[in-house]
Amino acid sequence: MAQLSNAEARPPLRNTPEYREYIKIKLRAAPWWLYAIFAIAIFTFIAIFTNIPFQKAFLFIKAGLSVTITTTLMAFAFALFLGLLTGLGRISDNTFFKNLATLYVELIRGIPMLVLIFFIAFVGIPGVVTGIKSLGAWLVQVGAPGIGGWMAAVKNEVPMNTRAVIALSTTYGAFLAEIFRAGIQSIGRGQMEAARSQGMSYWQAMRYIILPQAIRNVLPALGNDFISMLKDSSLVSVLAVRDITQIAKLYAGRTFQFQQAYITLAVLYLTMTVLLSFLMKYIEKRIQKNER
Repeated sequence: MAQLSNAEARPPLRNTPEYREYIKIKLRAAPWWLYAIFAIAIFTFIAIFTNIPFQKAFLFIKAGLSVTITTTLMAFAFALFLGLLTGLGRISDNTFFKNLATLYVELIRGIPMLVLIFFIAFVGIPGVVTGIKSLGAWLVQVGAPGIGGWMAAVKNEVPMNTRAVIALSTTYGAFLAEIFRAGIQSIGRGQMEAARSQGMSYWQAMRYIILPQAIRNVLPALGNDFISMLKDSSLVSVLAVRDITQIAKLYAGRTFQFQQAYITLAVLYLTMTVLLSFLMKYIEKRIQKNER
């Protein structure tokens, strides 16, 4: 192994067996998958900027980038909060909260995401709105017109973008809950016991000792889920949310240029996910460097 390391560090003389072995090692270690992605992206961008049909498709579809990015960021922020609460509930000693968190996780994980999006958007949210209005009307009757009147005045129409964010965050909250649960349980129990022996309450120890370490351990998994949510945000196009997937479908249906529309759409998603992957690798290296 030491000889291979030296060979990689200092290339041997050309036209020697050592040099040929050095080249083989370099070729095997090269990230050919990355080169292939770059080649596909470059070829597509050249086609976009030199081919008029591709240019038109790109200019039309890119209008949905802001919706895709905003929906993903907002949904992931809510999913992080919901996932952390549920993860804490999963390891709680309180029977009610533990069973409630487990019920939520198992229900979400047992239903396909597309079905969940439809259910939350067209059944869950309207049901919650109706419940809030009914509770507000009851509060007004029992003599609490302030909050009751406010609740009774809630509008029935919830924008589809808001429904999409709620559906994505509710769905991914269950998956993030399992990540947080695993991260918290990966920290030795001795640290909690040591914190409690120093006079900290359970929640103080969790906040200042356990959670910072757990979040650092699960950061790569959280990054992968963020990338997955970016890709799964394409599913909200079924709610007529004007993200890049919905706009690409509209463009293809209007112009019948399916090849240009969907190649452009695929490359846009690929570009965003590859850039995010590099960002996550950079963050992981910085964390590992700081730990040393």
